[in-house]
Amino acid sequence: MWRFVVGWHRAQAGPMDERLTITPRARRLSMTALVDVIFLLLLFFMLTATFAREGELPLDLIMGGAASMPEAPAAFVQLRDRGLRLDGTEQTLEGLRDALSARGEGQVLLALGEGVEAQSFAEVLQVLRGLPSWRLAVLWAGP
Repeated sequence: MWRFVVGWHRAQAGPMDERLTITPRARRLSMTALVDVIFLLLLFFMLTATFAREGELPLDLIMGGAASMPEAPAAFVQLRDRGLRLDGTEQTLEGLRDALSARGEGQVLLALGEGVEAQSFAEVLQVLRGLPSWRLAVLWAGP
């Protein structure tokens, strides 16, 4: 890449000893800036790929098939913007874990209310992940 730089030079011929001339000078490209940009892009994509993988919520989807009668009634959990309910009674996350552990095993029907934050949903999933004997079905109550 050529850049034209204005500089003062003595003329070799002519009545004026000093005059303004335009002389082309080749400047070498510095690879430092290019390497810095590539390194930052590489770092950015590595970090976003790592955070995207850890941010996934594992859900096992139940596919269609022959239905069987459950041995015990399902636990109905309602997650709303103002709290958590298990079979109609207010619960905390610790209370939910204790109540489901006391029941043994079965299926949890998790109904998501309007305005539920993703963080609350992730916390309930974390509690249910600690109870492997319970199967999860997520219901969504839309607007």
